[in-house]
Amino acid sequence: MKVKTILVSQPEPKIENSPYSRLIEKEKVKVDFRPFIHVEGVQAKTVRQQKIDLNNFTAIILTSRNSVDHFFRIAEEMRFKVPDTMKYFCQSEAVAYYLQKYVVYRKRKIYVGKRTFPELVPLIKKYKDEKFLLPSSDTLKAIVPQALDELGVDWKRGIFYKTVISDLSDLRDVYYDVLVFFSPSGIESLLKNFPDFEQKNTRIAVFGNSTVKAATEAGLRIDIQAPTPETPSMTMALQKYITSVNK
Repeated sequence: MKVKTILVSQPEPKIENSPYSRLIEKEKVKVDFRPFIHVEGVQAKTVRQQKIDLNNFTAIILTSRNSVDHFFRIAEEMRFKVPDTMKYFCQSEAVAYYLQKYVVYRKRKIYVGKRTFPELVPLIKKYKDEKFLLPSSDTLKAIVPQALDELGVDWKRGIFYKTVISDLSDLRDVYYDVLVFFSPSGIESLLKNFPDFEQKNTRIAVFGNSTVKAATEAGLRIDIQAPTPETPSMTMALQKYITSVNK
């Protein structure tokens, strides 16, 4: 079965000449983007109910751009002026770069990990006496609290935003050759929106071990998988598969 249409369960990349653009051009396929999940902020009142007083923290752990946005949103709603002395521990350079939307970079104490949370841990360890706040969504990888508990630091998690399943009812009668997923939440959204979904000839592409597990547990057949040593990115995995089936 040739591949002509692909649905990616994420927002369309904002950058020009993204890897998907090259895939479309090279393989002459149609690629649509549609977030299967989206983020909604919780109210300041809900944060207060978690017994969180922003005055009590000297450092913030930021694991994503969403955590940056929602920390500063809640601070504004609570009329909390973030002090210049606040330390920011960012999981990656992308998160640290995004932080510039809210703070003057050169005037702040910002510590940046390489990419994953375990790579940020040694930096947190150097500042064990700080009081850390972790603004997060209602879903959090188990490795994060586990690593912080093992360090023995004074930290508190605050649920500042939630992952919500998007309404996909308009896609009921639309068929794609390949559906691409990047998280277990995406798989959950597919099954919530279409409880009678039958895979048949639809190819499922998944990124990451947790997504593989969710798809397998949902009884889906996985046709395309990334990252692998040969195909470290999803677009490379799609390219390889399309090249083989569209011959």
